[in-house]
Amino acid sequence: MAAPEDLRFTRTHEWVRIDGDVATIGISDQAQGELGDITYLELPDVGERVAQSQPFGIVESVKAASDIYGPVDGEVVERNEAAVESPDLVNSSPYERAWLVRIRLDDPAQIERLMPADEYDTFAETATPH
Repeated sequence: MAAPEDLRFTRTHEWVRIDGDVATIGISDQAQGELGDITYLELPDVGERVAQSQPFGIVESVKAASDIYGPVDGEVVERNEAAVESPDLVNSSPYERAWLVRIRLDDPAQIERLMPADEYDTFAETATPH
């Protein structure tokens, strides 16, 4: 699946969608495919901080457990309870229904340092998640 063009990506396979000063964060289709059936998500609570390049959560699958890294700095304003309750949403809808958290951005300029979708698609062809 080609990455949606409105997203930016990290080298650790997280994606970001920007709406004003809020960033919605998830993990890529590439990552969920490599991990296999997702069985558990641990995500920060509203009010907690996310720091760029630092772990903020955990995704567990039948194959492995992996950290989820912050693509940008900010404060969690919402977390996806539906994904926490049904982690398999990450497998079936990584870019729509299975977003993980929404954060209020500290520095919108950080987005420019993330990969656009076409660059990520090329990167993902040769990379393995986390």
